[in-house]
Amino acid sequence: MHTAGDVRVEDRDDPKIIEPTDAVVKLTATCICGSDLWPYRGIEPADHTLMGHEYVGVVEEVGSAVKTVKPGDFVVGSFVISDNTCEICRAGFQSKCVHAEFVHAGIGTQAEKARIPLADGTLVATPGQPDPELIPALLAASDVLGTGWYAAVAAEAGPGKTVAVVGDGAVGLMAVLAAEQLGAERIIAMSRHPERQKLARYYGATDIVEERGEEGVAKIKELTNGLGAHSVIEAVGTQESFMQAVGATRGGGHLGYVGVNYDVTVPGIELFFAGIHTLGGPAPVRRFLPELIQLIWDRRIDPGKVFDLTLPLEQAPEGYKAMDERRATKVLLTL
Repeated sequence: MHTAGDVRVEDRDDPKIIEPTDAVVKLTATCICGSDLWPYRGIEPADHTLMGHEYVGVVEEVGSAVKTVKPGDFVVGSFVISDNTCEICRAGFQSKCVHAEFVHAGIGTQAEKARIPLADGTLVATPGQPDPELIPALLAASDVLGTGWYAAVAAEAGPGKTVAVVGDGAVGLMAVLAAEQLGAERIIAMSRHPERQKLARYYGATDIVEERGEEGVAKIKELTNGLGAHSVIEAVGTQESFMQAVGATRGGGHLGYVGVNYDVTVPGIELFFAGIHTLGGPAPVRRFLPELIQLIWDRRIDPGKVFDLTLPLEQAPEGYKAMDERRATKVLLTL
């Protein structure tokens, strides 16, 4: 991304092993993330920035210290590099690893190949070579599924719980899927878009709420005997969506927030009197990857349906435009 709104597909040198813990992966598929729209819209700086942080592919080469993956393995990688051995990783927060590095910062996986540092801690091999129809689902596990799953876990979605999901983008839809898999009794998807509402219902939403802001909070309370939802997932990252999520959470409830937020200011007094649990931030996708890969492999979930536009990598600029204009929920790029 040369600058806001200016995405170009250019040649760069093939990646090579630098550290003994590296792997070089020949990518099979990649995609455009909703968070990529922040620099595209000028909210984050962009200056010849390497783009992309979601990826699946085949290991081409490994460094001498890599033990858990080998050339020929099909792998799914997290969007955050982690060693998976430090104290923070062992506690389940690999996205805050002492060696954490965001894949889009200097690696960029909207590409044909990528060098993945700390391969043992970042990549997970699938049980075998996947059928082509599984590849979109496995790609979703690299970020949006793992992020939606973390949001649902952070919000303590589960049996007997009412879950409200604020945001109907790819992560919000994956949070609906996760809440359903975790056994939630009722799942309220907040969405105004008919196609996304349809997908939310496919993934397990029992109710749709179109209202936003204070009206949205009032509707959630109306549906929950005036109490609010036990579990609320914030998957947008705007001021209105975050405060809507806080307001929709019942006293003592749990808010999981995973929308990348900019200029969100939470009034301390409102959070104080809300009396809720909060947990969020960049998802530790690596924690969930083995379980998610198996669910996909066994065809128990199909997160790949979240991709509603597929383009060759050469047409990535059109993919950005389609997502920016909300003509696509999530764009898959083929290689």
